[in-house]
Amino acid sequence: MDQSPARRQFVKVAAAAIATAKFPILGANDRINVGIIGLGGRGNDHMNFYGKLDAESRIAGLCDVNQAARERGVAKIKREKQYEPKDFADMRAMFDSKDIDAVSITTPNHWHALAAIWAMQAGKDVYVEKPASHNMYESKQLVKAARKYKRMVQVGSQSRSMPKKIKAIQLLRDGIIGNVYHARGECFRRRFSIGRTPDESVPAGLDWEKFLGPAQMKPYSKNKFAYNWHWFWDTGNGDIGNQGVHEMDIALWGLNRDGWPKTVTCSGGKFGWDDDQETPNTQQATFDFGDAQMTFEVRNLPTPPEGGVPVRGPNYVGNIFFGTGGFLVVDHSGFEVYKSTAANISGELARGSSAGAREKYEKVMEDTTTDEPTEGHMQNFFAAIRSRDHTKLNAEIEIGARSAAFCHLANIAYRVGPTLKVDPKSGQFVGNAKANELWTRKYRSPYTIPENV
Repeated sequence: MDQSPARRQFVKVAAAAIATAKFPILGANDRINVGIIGLGGRGNDHMNFYGKLDAESRIAGLCDVNQAARERGVAKIKREKQYEPKDFADMRAMFDSKDIDAVSITTPNHWHALAAIWAMQAGKDVYVEKPASHNMYESKQLVKAARKYKRMVQVGSQSRSMPKKIKAIQLLRDGIIGNVYHARGECFRRRFSIGRTPDESVPAGLDWEKFLGPAQMKPYSKNKFAYNWHWFWDTGNGDIGNQGVHEMDIALWGLNRDGWPKTVTCSGGKFGWDDDQETPNTQQATFDFGDAQMTFEVRNLPTPPEGGVPVRGPNYVGNIFFGTGGFLVVDHSGFEVYKSTAANISGELARGSSAGAREKYEKVMEDTTTDEPTEGHMQNFFAAIRSRDHTKLNAEIEIGARSAAFCHLANIAYRVGPTLKVDPKSGQFVGNAKANELWTRKYRSPYTIPENV
C-alpha cells in the first residue's frame, strides 16, 4: 500500500535517528572527525596525511601517554590548520567523545587490538596501524568485534591501495607466470645494536603505567620506550612484525591460499649484538600449505643481492613469486615479470628443448610508477565509512589480522619450534602446549581482551 507524504517523512526521519545512534550519517561533502592515538613517528605521519585530506576529514583529537608529545601535536595542528584539536591523556576519554567519528591508532603493537576493540565498542570506526594484533588471539578477537559492532576497520597495510601492487597481484591471478607455487618475502632492513640502558625513574609527563597497558608492569628504561619497544616481546614483534608484516601481507595476497599452513618452521637468532634486544635480528620462516610454500626472511645485518634481485641500498624489502613459467618481483619501486625461455606456462619444457638446455629468463613486463600509499589508503577508509560497507576496504581487518597472525606463527615457532603442526580449522598448534601458551598473552587488568568482545 502506498504511504502518504507525511508517513514517508516520518519513516525517513525515524530511520535517520536510528542510523545516527549507531553510525555517522555522512554525505560526500561531510568531513569525518578523526582522533589520532599515539603521537610518535608514525603518529606524526598520520597528522601530516590527514592534514592533506582537509576536504574529507578534520583532526579533532590527539591522544598520547606522553604530555610532551600531546603538546607538540596540538601545537603542530594549531600552527598548520589554524584550529585546536582536543587533547586526551586517556584514549577511553576520546572514545567517549561525541566529537570523534573515527580513530587512527599508531600506538606500539601491544596496544593495537585493545585500543581498536574499545573504540569499536564505543561506536567508532578504526584505522589501525600494522601489525593489527600483538598475538594470535587478538587477531581472532578483532575480527569478531568488527562484525559484532559493524565497524569499518582498516589496517595500515598500504600496499593494498597501491595501483602498481594491485596490478602485480592481478597479473599473478591471470596466470602470467603460470601456477604460483612459492612466495618469498624479504625484509632486509639494516639496523644496529641498541646497546644497554639501565632502569631509571619515569620521565616527567610520561604515564608509564598506561604505556605498558596490557603488558606486565616493569621498570622504565630508555630502550623499552620510544622506537626500541619493537625489540621486546611484551610490546613488539621484532622486525617480522614491524617492517616484515607488509611483505607478509603481500606474500599471502599473491600466493592466494586461504586458511592456515600445515606446518610452520622458523629458525634464526640475534647475532653480533650484545644488547637489550630480545627479538632476533636474523630469522628464516617456512610455511607449508601442501600445494604451495611460503618462505620469509628477516635480516638486520649486511645483505648482498639474492635471487637475481638487484641491491637498492641496505634496506631492501620486497617479494618474489615463483611460478611454473617464470617469476615476478614486487617491491617499493614497482614490479618486474620474467618468463622462462625453456618452459611453457605449465612448466613443461618447450618443444625442441632438452633437459640440459640452458634456460634464460626474459623480462616481459615492468611497472615503476610512483605511488604514495598512505593517503589513498586513508581515502579508501573514508569511502567505506560513508558507504557502511566493510567489503569496500582494501585492507579490511580480516585481511590485516591474518597477515599479522602469520608473523605470530613464525615468532612462536622461533621461540618454541623449530617446526610446529597447525590445526587447519583453528590456527592453533597440534600437540604442543608450550606453543599454544604463546597463542595469547597474560594480560594485566584492566587492560584485558575478553572472550566475549
